[in-house]
Amino acid sequence: ILDYQDYDRMPVVHFGYWQETLAKWAGEGHISEGQALKWGDGNSIDAEIAAKLGFDFNWYNCFHPETRLLPPFEEKLVEERPDGSQAVLDGEGVVILRKPGVTSIPTEIDHLLKDRASWEEHYLPRLQYAEERVMHTLVNVHGGRVARADTGGAAYLREGQWDCPYGLECGSLYGVIRNWWGLVGLSYLQADDPLLFDEVIGTVGELCYRVTKRTLELADGFDFGHFWEDICFKTGPLVHPKLFAEKVGPHYRRITELLREHGIDIVSLDCDGNLDKLLPIWLENGVNTMFPIEVGTWRASIEPWRAQYGQELRGVGGMDKNVFAQDYAAIDAEIERLEPLVDLGGYIPCPDHRIAPDAEWANVQHYCEKLRETFPG
Repeated sequence: ILDYQDYDRMPVVHFGYWQETLAKWAGEGHISEGQALKWGDGNSIDAEIAAKLGFDFNWYNCFHPETRLLPPFEEKLVEERPDGSQAVLDGEGVVILRKPGVTSIPTEIDHLLKDRASWEEHYLPRLQYAEERVMHTLVNVHGGRVARADTGGAAYLREGQWDCPYGLECGSLYGVIRNWWGLVGLSYLQADDPLLFDEVIGTVGELCYRVTKRTLELADGFDFGHFWEDICFKTGPLVHPKLFAEKVGPHYRRITELLREHGIDIVSLDCDGNLDKLLPIWLENGVNTMFPIEVGTWRASIEPWRAQYGQELRGVGGMDKNVFAQDYAAIDAEIERLEPLVDLGGYIPCPDHRIAPDAEWANVQHYCEKLRETFPG
């Protein structure tokens, strides 16, 4: 489909669930408590839940070599507050605020990474290449394909063949840096210490390249490459497009060219929010598949992108998951809205993020049945 070729039917694809969604469904008896607790993208539990609902596979079914901090910081309690909330140092060196009963993205209180001294002491040593970054996740290779043992790995290895597309996670070239510094801190760094800014981006880019290269040397045959960023919000990017093109673009190009040398021509990218201003930069540097095309209040869709960029632009996502909290009629209307987008080719519908706790089990099942009925091939 993404190569504009004939296909037997449209796959019914998902992007996982909030943990609260799984807990709710377990309480309703649709899945077991064990399944709710042990679910992970691409693991055997993921396949079991998908089969019950009617999905074919999770797009985020990827092999994940370690491109981030190694080792991560040890989580520790910084402060217990009178209201029951806690200030906690997380694995990325960020002090976050945890509140009882609150499941949204936590508030950032402070960041361990503030300047060159903290970079060189705490972060640079954790961003060095080591064989462990690839080998600790490699279990075996069958027919040129790699299996992984933990909950983030593939559940679809059958005598050397996968039942569904299997991707190679190539890392994050800016989003993780934003996590470590914080949006404000990273914005100031560009002006206060541009040499350090360049060094940080270069260090992360080189690590992602080396890890991807080594993985491909050991286990070729992946169906697509995949990056994570999450560097946009509802009105646009969290980084200036010109700076992103100049500083980060070359690292994308280097890795996507490596992927293509190994026959991987589909390269997808996970970025939420309104990404219109960054999209041409990704395209120019070899990323050709947008995911999950978060509809949001800005009504994102592949249609205007395709009109502007042509068939080089592909997409997976763009299905407004909010209809799962409504009724069958709303779901049918959403699928009808997607029909002309599917007709464009190079596009696979998928809920536009994790399925939320307000989703009704029967509604999700109806969506899977209706989508399969509407797009038989």
